[in-house]
Amino acid sequence: MRGSAFVTLLRSSARLRRAVVPVALCVGMAVALTACGSDEDPDAGTNGVGKLSAAGIEKKAKAAAESADAVRLSGTLVTDGQTYKLNMSLKEAGGTGSVSSKTGGTFELLRVEDELYLKADAGFWSHADDKGGDGGTSTPPSEADSEAAEKLDDKYVKVPEDDPAYKQLRGFTDKSVLLDGLLGLHGKRGKGDRAEIGGVRTIEVNGSEGAGGSLNVSLEGTPYPLQLARAGGAGTLTLSDWGKDFPLEAPAKGETVDYGSTLPGT
Repeated sequence: MRGSAFVTLLRSSARLRRAVVPVALCVGMAVALTACGSDEDPDAGTNGVGKLSAAGIEKKAKAAAESADAVRLSGTLVTDGQTYKLNMSLKEAGGTGSVSSKTGGTFELLRVEDELYLKADAGFWSHADDKGGDGGTSTPPSEADSEAAEKLDDKYVKVPEDDPAYKQLRGFTDKSVLLDGLLGLHGKRGKGDRAEIGGVRTIEVNGSEGAGGSLNVSLEGTPYPLQLARAGGAGTLTLSDWGKDFPLEAPAKGETVDYGSTLPGT
């Protein structure tokens, strides 16, 4: 019996070794090669743009952006030494949202085709903010200015097309102008790390290893650009709601003030 039990034990040990050895080999190979049934391809289940060159990914992202009917753009934008915070929904017919800056306060913009409206509180119109935003003394508004500002409080003020501010303000509401100006990278294109933005897998394309800006492009579905870091620290913007329509209507007459050919001084 003892001999029989010993033989049985040997047979069991042999079977165990036959089962364990392949598993052990597989684990070792998995560590070295990420193999043994796991997915080696980082682009498996993606839209495939990760396999393209950096220039190819950038081209795909720009084409996707141009073909989209709408987009939401939020974040910071630095231009001419001024930092703006944007939260704008844009489409070909116009745009709506808010813009704020340290020196200019916060205001809302609404554009329907060529009609552009600016909406802000009385403080914006009364010029009570510090002039230049450098922490110096501010000039209090006159009584007449305060009264006029109160009439504009929370009203949509129509921006005349002849006013110098029209072109600059319209730029914040123009999908084509904003995207054409923002999505360009500078320098030699390169591929950066893969990441997740808003739960969506992305791949980075950069210019001059990031010094010329970087763009995170979606690896899921349409290869939309999802995040942009501008060259020279000129702001970081998130691009979302691609293709999602939103209501865009001119304000009611009772909510609108029309100053004619020029805006109130600002």
